[in-house]
Amino acid sequence: MEAPNARIVMNADEIARALRRIAGEVTERNRGADGLCLVGVRKGGVPLAYRLRVLLRELEGRDVPVGTVDINLYRDDLGTSLAAPVVGRSDIHFELEGRVVLLVDDVLFTGRTVRAAIDALMDYGRPKAVQLCALIDRGHRELPIAADYIGRAVETRRDERVDVLLDADDGGPDRAEVRASAEAAR
Repeated sequence: MEAPNARIVMNADEIARALRRIAGEVTERNRGADGLCLVGVRKGGVPLAYRLRVLLRELEGRDVPVGTVDINLYRDDLGTSLAAPVVGRSDIHFELEGRVVLLVDDVLFTGRTVRAAIDALMDYGRPKAVQLCALIDRGHRELPIAADYIGRAVETRRDERVDVLLDADDGGPDRAEVRASAEAAR
């Protein structure tokens, strides 16, 4: 169900089409899926990484390993704005050395989450390259970070929040929404 005062910027069909396009772009740029792995940023990037895995399997006929990374210990505001950070689990059960890592997140905003995710990845090894995929790029960068693959660029105000809802608990369809927020923390 759409939240009150929310505007939908991507519906289920648009999300599915964007992910198919991204999977095609990934295989084109990397000349297939050899040496590729997916790492979803907890929490929103994880389901997108698994969906991309299915699409890459359809295109390339092979499974691409998927891992997850939690960035809470790597945040640059850890000591200042988080009273009691909840540290989730990172699961990367394959070698990163020599691989191209497709780092997947739902929303790209300031770039700080991506910076933290890259720091976390380096604890698992030194990949050949890290490419960034975001379903929504909403701008407002504070760091010089750009996505290699995006589903959609969406103009937002800094005081808005973007939520990507996949297999939503509210029973509604997949969608990405923008709504006003006192603290747009993405």
